[in-house]
Amino acid sequence: MQEMIRISSKAHPNIELKAIPGHFVTPSSHINYFLDMTTLKTRLSEASLTAKELSRQIMVSMVVDTIVCIDGCEIIGAFLAEELTRAGVYSRNAHQTIYIITPEYSSSGQMLFRDNYLPMIKGKNILLLLASATTGKTVTKAVQTLTYYGASISGISAVFSAANSVMGIPVNSLFSTADIPDYKTFSSEGCALCKDNKPIDAFANAFGYSKINA
Repeated sequence: MQEMIRISSKAHPNIELKAIPGHFVTPSSHINYFLDMTTLKTRLSEASLTAKELSRQIMVSMVVDTIVCIDGCEIIGAFLAEELTRAGVYSRNAHQTIYIITPEYSSSGQMLFRDNYLPMIKGKNILLLLASATTGKTVTKAVQTLTYYGASISGISAVFSAANSVMGIPVNSLFSTADIPDYKTFSSEGCALCKDNKPIDAFANAFGYSKINA
């Protein structure tokens, strides 16, 4: 792995994405940068700022009943719900408030929601919130699962996204590949880094990365 690169958001200089160049293996792909969003997701001031800037990209006319948080974005999600409520985004929930929930995963990786969460999903307008949308597989799985449970997808927000839209739904993000022009994602079978015999530096997922000892 090479030295970390710090990238400030054009929306706010205090929102900083940490990008580590290298060869990383994720559950769905190989990538040449690990995007470290630890402080954005866990530090009060940064999570609040991130939510505030994401809220500016969401139209006031949008209906949001529930925010479904992926990749450990619950803190950002709580602040985002507060910002949307303050901005006047409408919720059809009986108490005129927004739910913030996160899915569970089965041992096979299937996304699911228990029965006690169904009242927050079935017939609700969902805003999907992710740390990153790279291959689009996680977003696709989430949209398909939520649709199966009877939800409508109002929008998708991500801290970083390599795609402008997934399944025809626009993805709003604070960072994109314009901020990291040489960002690449590969399938495990077609990884250019593997073909170039570049050693794998670490295994990575939404929780972080674990280095491979040489």
